[in-house]
Amino acid sequence: MTLEHRAFMYSELQQLLDTAVPWLREGVEQDEKVVVVVQEVGKNAVQDLLGADGKDVIFAASEEFYEHPVRTLRDYQGIVQQAHPRPVRALAEPVWHHSDPRQTREWARYESLINEAFKDSGASALCPYDQTTLPHEIIEHARRTHPEILQGGGTRSNDSYVEPVDFGHGCNSTIRLARPHDAEYRTIESDDLHDLRVFVGDRAVGHGLATNAARTLVTAVNEVATNAVRHGTPPMGLWLWSEDGDLVCEIGDNGCWRADPLTGFLPPESALQRGFGLWTVRLLVDLVELKAGWDGTFVRLHVRR
Repeated sequence: MTLEHRAFMYSELQQLLDTAVPWLREGVEQDEKVVVVVQEVGKNAVQDLLGADGKDVIFAASEEFYEHPVRTLRDYQGIVQQAHPRPVRALAEPVWHHSDPRQTREWARYESLINEAFKDSGASALCPYDQTTLPHEIIEHARRTHPEILQGGGTRSNDSYVEPVDFGHGCNSTIRLARPHDAEYRTIESDDLHDLRVFVGDRAVGHGLATNAARTLVTAVNEVATNAVRHGTPPMGLWLWSEDGDLVCEIGDNGCWRADPLTGFLPPESALQRGFGLWTVRLLVDLVELKAGWDGTFVRLHVRR
């Protein structure tokens, strides 16, 4: 059973309701697990129109559900697993209010990853995009991350669609890692990371992170630094600084790691699966940027203060 993943281009709320509600009701009638994740005003309208048919439907507001791309993938994976063997039918409207282009990139990557993460699930996903309010860049992202487009009452195959691996390579090519001159630096010389953990924890609290957030960052840094020690090439070290409201930690070494652009994004089946550690790190912090090339491998962790 293959995934059906369509972008729905709409222009007003009534158009969204006229298309989505019958499609959702069809899922209820076929005993599918139906999920509605749209913006608050749309969620309430869909819930009212479904009436009694919506009693077993999962409803959530996009503004709350779409807070972190990797966590959202994990949450959808949980819904699909819990529903099995029933297929999932999801009306899933992403949130594109991010002013930071790095966050926009990661949410576009998320939409692409859906095609890989759930390719054999038999799920159906209809992703609404308000083409009257969203920037042209976002509409283009939608066209490149959905195999099919629903527009003007009909579904068509999407010639602009890009496979997830190729889309991931494109996302990675836009990552630029420049550090401020006043970034603090610590060398990593052995697998004894106690002093590094203390340094990161102290600096995190000093930069305004709450104690629990600082501990979470220390856990993420420890995972990345341990991986660098085990698999990287000296010299290696950690840089730390504040930037645009984020606390940033970067761990780098001199090795050239040719990572698959999907590594660490897809929910793993077990802790033994390749990419489990990086996936865990992505869950712990707000943003991970990975840049690898002939000048070394660098993993940058962002935590909002």
